[in-house]
Amino acid sequence: MRAKKIVLVGNPNVGKSVIFSQLTGARVVISNYPGTTVEFTRGQVNNGNRDYELMDAPGTYSLDPACRAEEVTASLVDLADIVINVIDATNLERNLYLTRQLLERQVPLIAVLNMVDEAAHKGVHIDIPALQQLLGVPVVATVAISGEGLSQLAATLARAEPGKVNSLTPDERWAWIGSVIRQVQQIAHRHQTWLEALALASIKPFTGVPLAAIILFLSFKLIIGLGEWLQGLLLGIFFNPIYLPVIRSLSRQLGEGSFTHGLLIGNLHQGQILLEESMGLLTTGVFIIFGVVLPFLVLFYLVLGFLEDCGYLPRLAVMTDRVMHRLGLHGFAIIPMILGLGCNVPAIISARSLESRRERFLACTLMSITIPCAAQ
Repeated sequence: MRAKKIVLVGNPNVGKSVIFSQLTGARVVISNYPGTTVEFTRGQVNNGNRDYELMDAPGTYSLDPACRAEEVTASLVDLADIVINVIDATNLERNLYLTRQLLERQVPLIAVLNMVDEAAHKGVHIDIPALQQLLGVPVVATVAISGEGLSQLAATLARAEPGKVNSLTPDERWAWIGSVIRQVQQIAHRHQTWLEALALASIKPFTGVPLAAIILFLSFKLIIGLGEWLQGLLLGIFFNPIYLPVIRSLSRQLGEGSFTHGLLIGNLHQGQILLEESMGLLTTGVFIIFGVVLPFLVLFYLVLGFLEDCGYLPRLAVMTDRVMHRLGLHGFAIIPMILGLGCNVPAIISARSLESRRERFLACTLMSITIPCAAQ
């Protein structure tokens, strides 16, 4: 029997990749680096006696294709046997536009209300039975990062139902969404936490620019400081006591002056092998890659991943949007450029997620000419 195709569909940053990873056990990148899900991810799910093929579609706000990611998602929805629409419970109104479009497609649908714990923390209460009745499809509440509700989601797969609604114009959809929100959502009054105040300050130019300067300065100080410490550690525990004696033994066997010695070991300096200066494949070649560049690159992407996961990079994109427009780009292009500070190769690859060919060309040109690539 052919495995049914299930497609995870939702806005960016609603937890689709986390749900995919939890259901399949597959190793996927969960941090939302730009371009991560431009090419969708596949996995297998076994639910009782039935196998399913699960696909994680690129995040999208609409099924009306305006960029390459939305074209991929719309195509996957057309091929799906079941669609799981992942909804951010903290921002129900924005997410329901895509939900309405999926209902109009009349594909078997399950709505997953994710991050209900964060919604409760923010004072947002959603009446799930009422929402399920209004949508006409099963609604499952989850906290994907802890796995809460995912077993209920797996048990609900057999009950996926197509939407029973008519097609609406965009204005009519927003009117419908407003009606749903009034019936199912209540927001309790609460005081702003210091983290929320900090998040708000990070997107305002007056406070966001100094904050960005401080964060980037501290990030690079941390990378440089720990990178130099890691370099010394690698020299002390691996290169000097283990690797260098092996290279010296190989040098004696090859004989100084031979072609193979010059290629693999390089030049000797007063009879000594200097990893940084001998210019051989096994001396300078290996040491520069693993002893000099790699420690800084690993630390750079760890710090970048932390800034992404804590939600700072999207706010940086919002704050820099006006400046990037002067270069013919959107604020989102700042993220590939920051990636380029670590290495231009993943930065160029991530530029695929920019909306137009013109933006991708401009971003790649700027990165190639102006961004100092650490790997180079």
